[in-house]
This record gives sequence, structure tokens and C-alpha cells, in this order.
Amino acid sequence: MSKYPETLENIMEVLKSFSGVGSRGAERMMLAMLKWPEGKLQRLTELLQELPERVTFCPECGNIASDGEKCNVCRSLLRNSEVICVVENFPQIISLEKSALFKGVYHVLGGKIAPLDGHGADRLKIAELVERVQRHNVTEVILALSSDIEGQATAVYLAQVLQPYKVKISRLAQGLPAGSDLSYADSATIAVAISNRTAM
Repeated sequence: MSKYPETLENIMEVLKSFSGVGSRGAERMMLAMLKWPEGKLQRLTELLQELPERVTFCPECGNIASDGEKCNVCRSLLRNSEVICVVENFPQIISLEKSALFKGVYHVLGGKIAPLDGHGADRLKIAELVERVQRHNVTEVILALSSDIEGQATAVYLAQVLQPYKVKISRLAQGLPAGSDLSYADSATIAVAISNRTAM
């Protein structure tokens, strides 16, 4: 038998789907929301309804953006479009930006090659990367991919694809924990990894 009414149980189930949120955390958040004034709950509802339309993905690099426009990085005149840092997903851009060291632009692959999960190279934004390399006369591509087997395989594949374009290809230094997700690395570790990146 449920401890709470069905609606509250359903809310907790949704909250538990967030990374790092367990049953107890979901319960605390749900109980806290019950104490909110009606206006605050209404505002949260409105923001969540707007989310799919207002928060979009940059048509240039795949980072999060607003209303179908380019992201802040791609719009900035201070960024060097001749250096592209390739990441698996957009949360990794947020982590890299916290280091305040990288001054180039980004490219979101949309994952990594993982044949056992049915994720082949055809599902990644590799053709778009090649097109950007040609269009912007890119001089360096930094592969900021996971250090697990799939990330390494993806890096090797990308290096082969980009070889004909005479572009320098490098990887982040291995100060990052083996098998870890870049999204969770601290800014100091990321800064060292960028500064000491190695050629492939």
C-alpha cells in the first residue's frame, strides 16, 4: 500500500530519475514542494512547459542554446573557431568552460561508438564535424572524450576520419581518472588536462 497519494508517488518517481537522486531525496523534494506557495508551484509548471521550446540546441555545435539561436560560445567573437574541442554530450562543455582555459569552440558528437549498445559511428555527428573542419580551416581538433574503451575507440576512429584534412589532432592529458565521465571532473583537473593535451 502506498505511503502517499498516487499523484505524489508519481512525482517522486519522476524525481528519482534524476542522476544522484534516490528514494529518500525524491521524498524530501516532493515534501518541500508541498510547502511552496501556490505561485511558486505555478511558476515551476510554466517553466517546465516552456522548456522544450525555449531551450534548444545550437545549430553550429550542438551545445544548449535559446530559441533556436547559436549558443553563447559560437556567438562570441572572442573564441577561436580554428580550434575545435570535441565532446560526447553538452554537459561536458559546461565542465570545460568552468576551467576558463579553453578559448576555442566545441562540437557535440552526441555520444560515442558503442557497438554492444547498438551505437555505431553513423549515429554520431561526425559528418558535421568534418564539414566544420573544412569550412573554418580548422588547425586543431581536441578530442575530449571519455577514457573508457568506447571513448578511446571513438577517438581513434575520429583521428582516422580527420587524417586527410591535415589538421592537428590531440587528446586531453590523462590526469583525468580512467573510465570517468568528463562532466564530473573538477575545473582544476580539466585545466591540467587541456594544458597538457597530447598529439594523436
